[in-house]
Amino acid sequence: MKLSDVQKRLQAPFPAHAVAWKPGVITKDRSRALMLAHIDARNVQDRLDAICPDAWEFHVEVIPGTRQPTVKGRLTVLGVSREDIGEAPEGDLGTLKAAASDALKRCAVQFGIGRYLYDLPKQWVDWNDAKREPVRTPELPDWAKPDHERSAGGAHIVQAMDQLKYELPDDVDLQREVYKHLKAALGSLHPMQNSGRAA
Repeated sequence: MKLSDVQKRLQAPFPAHAVAWKPGVITKDRSRALMLAHIDARNVQDRLDAICPDAWEFHVEVIPGTRQPTVKGRLTVLGVSREDIGEAPEGDLGTLKAAASDALKRCAVQFGIGRYLYDLPKQWVDWNDAKREPVRTPELPDWAKPDHERSAGGAHIVQAMDQLKYELPDDVDLQREVYKHLKAALGSLHPMQNSGRAA
């Protein structure tokens, strides 16, 4: 397997619930914020594990003498390496672990992982400064969602399936019942395909 064989899978959009938002800029009166979409380092690891579990590795090297913890990361995927710098944020979260996570995400972008998030349109939203969060979470455009989430209810079903990994009942009969409902829900996302099979 070569990197070019898996490029499209690496670049594919993440499930909408895996995309988080943080303020990039807040207006002087603290009433509006420009929200930036981002993913967690674990999302990157999960993507790499799903596509090439035995063919990737990540190394960090601490860069001394910087104001905030800073590292140089090197991500190697299927024999191809990319390097970038990772910096920890200010304050309590300013740790070497945070810098390493930042470096991993920056290196991953060079392989196309999560790069589409940089192409999102600017989203200014009302900001609740007391809670330090947007009044309403921004929505991803359809093109920035996986194919199966572009139809009504798709995102909720995917999120429910992810949650089931941790909450699946031990009882086999209950598992069958859950499977039956999931199958029916997934079938409703592609009614044309189902009707084609029945014909």
